[in-house]
Amino acid sequence: MTVAPVPETLRAPLVVEFPFTRSLGPVQAAFLTGLREETVLGVKAEDGRVLVPPVEYDPQTAAELRELVEVGATGTVTTWAWNPEPRTGQPLSTPFAWVLVRLDGADTALLHALDAPGPEAVRTGMRVRIRWAAERAGAITDIACFEPYESDEDHSLPPAHDGAFDDPVTGIVAPARLDYTYSPGRAQTAYLQALADNRTVGERCPSCTKVYVPPRGACPTCGVATTEQVEVGPRGTVTTYCIVNIKARGLDIEVPYVYAHIALDGAGLALHGRIGGIPYDQVRMGLRVEPVWSEDGRYPDHYRPTGEPDADYDTYKELL
Repeated sequence: MTVAPVPETLRAPLVVEFPFTRSLGPVQAAFLTGLREETVLGVKAEDGRVLVPPVEYDPQTAAELRELVEVGATGTVTTWAWNPEPRTGQPLSTPFAWVLVRLDGADTALLHALDAPGPEAVRTGMRVRIRWAAERAGAITDIACFEPYESDEDHSLPPAHDGAFDDPVTGIVAPARLDYTYSPGRAQTAYLQALADNRTVGERCPSCTKVYVPPRGACPTCGVATTEQVEVGPRGTVTTYCIVNIKARGLDIEVPYVYAHIALDGAGLALHGRIGGIPYDQVRMGLRVEPVWSEDGRYPDHYRPTGEPDADYDTYKELL
């Protein structure tokens, strides 16, 4: 079945966000615990340089590094860039400068934000100091930002530090987030708009004749553009599947449940979908399924058994 082309592509904001959990070795643990205590630690490399932020292995020789050194809370801007429109989650909500600051006693620079009234107030070589966060927990955000600071103090050589603190930080949870505007292009726009009408469309390659669902706008095998839109399904066949036993954060689905590759009738490859309406241990290859649409009717919430006999293996073996 040929479907009329879609004249305008879609655009929508998209957010990808997840918490990243990691444990800390002795060097990073000391560094972050030090920030909580308003102390900045670096590590001494084999060539005598003091690296801030500290690393656990020498970047030149790969030797293990453990000699910690305390550095100052003041430093010098080595380079900078003005940020006129701060984004959610950045250190400051008002315009600020991203700066690389070489703290007194350090030989490398630390990236952070500088609170300044405007770009005319920022320059390479300017003196700055740390503004500590009011509440600190052992993270880089314990440095709220840098601020301009002029002083003629004598900056002595940094003292050694044993890295010992009460109640050391041993792990962190860092939120990772990416905000962007997504445009699916001509082919996937047609696919998404068809889903809103409870239909599934793909595109046929004019060379190998395979129907791709979701469509990509070009055949990844033949390298030619695809323009012929073909409606497939709505029923299909489970080709392979997995049983999910770990509950995803924010997903209101009880475990265990099944996620499967489903070859819709008329499609040249399988797409992903959740299987419902059947105990998880009764899902099998060859099971015939049909979509159950979401409450807003914009996409299949899951697929359920149709009650038909299982498909013969030979009918879907090329789609595994």
